[in-house]
Amino acid sequence: MKDIKSMLPEEIAADFAELGEPRYRAKQVYKWLTRGVGSFDEMSDIPKSLREKLEKQYTIYKPKVIKKQVSKLDGTIKYLWELYDGNAVETVVMSYKHGNTVCVSSQVGCRQGCAFCASTIGGLVRCLEPSEILDEVLFSQIDSGKQISNIVLMGIGEPLDNFDNVVRFLKLVNDSDGMNIGMRHISLSTCGITERFDELADLNLQLTLSVSLHAPDDETRSKIMPANRGRGVDELMACCKRYYEKTGRRISFEYIMIDGVNDTEYHARLLSKHAKSVCAHVNLIPMNHVDEREFRPSPLGHMKAFIKILEENGVNVTVRRKLGGDVDASCGQLRRKIQKGKEC
Repeated sequence: MKDIKSMLPEEIAADFAELGEPRYRAKQVYKWLTRGVGSFDEMSDIPKSLREKLEKQYTIYKPKVIKKQVSKLDGTIKYLWELYDGNAVETVVMSYKHGNTVCVSSQVGCRQGCAFCASTIGGLVRCLEPSEILDEVLFSQIDSGKQISNIVLMGIGEPLDNFDNVVRFLKLVNDSDGMNIGMRHISLSTCGITERFDELADLNLQLTLSVSLHAPDDETRSKIMPANRGRGVDELMACCKRYYEKTGRRISFEYIMIDGVNDTEYHARLLSKHAKSVCAHVNLIPMNHVDEREFRPSPLGHMKAFIKILEENGVNVTVRRKLGGDVDASCGQLRRKIQKGKEC
């Protein structure tokens, strides 16, 4: 059976034509899907005979909220969703002056093994289907009552390790008859799966590519990010340069500040060199503590000194606003607590 919510409108129309159904029926069904229905029986203007036919050929599922936490500090909402097979993923809704942003997961777990991240503890379970990623956006909007205007693929999982499904999700969420969220309002974060960069650039989607760099040299990066091994920073920078030249879209370097690991003057100067070579923006991230990890956030003094070096070298740098600190807003924390049976 086909997952109908992972199908593009033209694919649904083609299937309906084979079923002998008029094109407008396909549009009606697609419209219902974008409203978040959980069954074909909810589609009140679709004939019962067609609904019964669809029930036999397609699957449709609505995720369930396992846990919802709302920050008393800034209103950030953290969701833990139960999927059709009992697995769970996290989604975060954050409000800014420019609108509401949803941070979505692309996999259940992660195989990349970054040493500072809770998402990768336990490894990869499976990739999410396009419909499951789309549901994170849709049902976060429905449940929160907040109109989503921006998406970041920075939750659990590595998007480029689920390339085909993520690309299909992007087409679905961008569709003018669907949620209609523009590509320039979407940011995709990767730890540096370089073999997919050129393929993504060829699609010219006009989204923002955020590279989770976190260290500018191979020695440091390979220690905290196993994905660097066998690829290396030089290869990553070459891929970033090609991506920028092909798409014209400036890349963002995400950089978690870890005390005594990647926050020295040496790291700042080398990071400046890399950022300038590919016209990248640097987004420094104050680290959130993870119980199972030994790392600690960089002190404020280290952060300020690091920023000063970047700015002196002509690098555009910002510090990510820390949201949802009281609701386990960092990737993987809430899912991990539920798995361990802790009280949240």
